[in-house]
Amino acid sequence: MSNVIGLALPFFGLIFLGFLAGRIWREEEKALAWLNIFVIYFALPSLFFQLISRTPVEQLANWNFIFATTFATYTAFAFAFAYAVLTSDGRIPEATVQGLVGGYGNVGYMGPPLALVAIGPAAAAPAALVFCFDVTLVFTLAPLMMALSGASDQPLSRTLLVIPRRVLLHPFILATIVGVLGAVFHIRPPEPLDRLLTLLQNAAAPCALFALGVTVALRPLKRVPAELPVLIAIKLIVHPAIAWLLLTWIGGLDPTWIYTGVLMASLPPAATIYVIATQYHTYVLRGSSGILLGTAASVVTVSVVLYLISNGLLPLNPFGK
Repeated sequence: MSNVIGLALPFFGLIFLGFLAGRIWREEEKALAWLNIFVIYFALPSLFFQLISRTPVEQLANWNFIFATTFATYTAFAFAFAYAVLTSDGRIPEATVQGLVGGYGNVGYMGPPLALVAIGPAAAAPAALVFCFDVTLVFTLAPLMMALSGASDQPLSRTLLVIPRRVLLHPFILATIVGVLGAVFHIRPPEPLDRLLTLLQNAAAPCALFALGVTVALRPLKRVPAELPVLIAIKLIVHPAIAWLLLTWIGGLDPTWIYTGVLMASLPPAATIYVIATQYHTYVLRGSSGILLGTAASVVTVSVVLYLISNGLLPLNPFGK
């Protein structure tokens, strides 16, 4: 248990410090813009590039892992979306955001740093793959659902043109692509640039987690909507369970990859959900409440996952293959 506390406390401690700062100083959210720019455009892309460019390229083409983790995310989204449709009189825009609360975790800010500390450098490649394909799924699914439901200001044809650009130009995905090219051609940056990238890489986790805490603190919590406990349970319990079942059922995967896939699936709802909700003027306040409550609840659930992983208690062969 002390190992789990040692792993979880620094991460959730940084989120808590950011949350505390956001509650005490009460600056407007736009004051966080420069830190977010640093994290999104410099620190985390450097982390992705540095780790992936040093990963054997054959590990990056693990399509069984990609299928299992991406399908797990989609299935959790589908469960949450179906529940939302049944309880919201069929309002598709609201149900889409609720589906994201139940299926899309914080795989950018929180996932890679936590996976690297909890599992080790070998978790870099699977964590990056989960991020890239989850982002591709969400950035495709959300605009399409909003366009089909009439909640988007753009026609469906325009949406279909915009989606590839948004996916491919995301700084994390660009860094991953460059990292893959570096791994393929065995290219390393010159030493001064490598040192700069290492400095940025080391700043990624503390800055990202602190910014996440501030972001959560600035989200208003008026009340707890009745549907949120179900959505959060899907995200924090059902989603990692689906990922575990799929990854172990497929078989042939390294234990490190299974552990990383389950850990990434166990993460709380992403702060990006609030941005999507705001963009479409749908489920904004309740979506922010889902992020806040999901992050708080994940202190327990993610710690349980870390305990199972660190003590070898997560079965790797439940189907007896």
